[in-house]
Amino acid sequence: MFARVWEYEVPADQVDSFIAAYGPTGDWARLFARGDGFARTELYRSTGSPTRFITVDRWRSQAAWQEFIDRWGLAYADLDAAMEPLASGGTLLMEGSSG
Repeated sequence: MFARVWEYEVPADQVDSFIAAYGPTGDWARLFARGDGFARTELYRSTGSPTRFITVDRWRSQAAWQEFIDRWGLAYADLDAAMEPLASGGTLLMEGSSG
């Protein structure tokens, strides 16, 4: 399994929209589902800071992720630009494979 882990700081007035877009059935998950090998998206909210979130996007392999980007990279960039008002840019914390 290959995972990409992102951290976001979300403006308080955008939290509900962020959860809808970045959650397991949101805009990102629907886009990723176009790619063969997408497993799931997980969304975690900080208990200490209600505007801080972590997303974990899971793929069958790094190759599956790369194939998605190769095919759907423009759609990814478009969605990323559209989501800019929901969070002040995400920080990629980690990407890699497990077991």
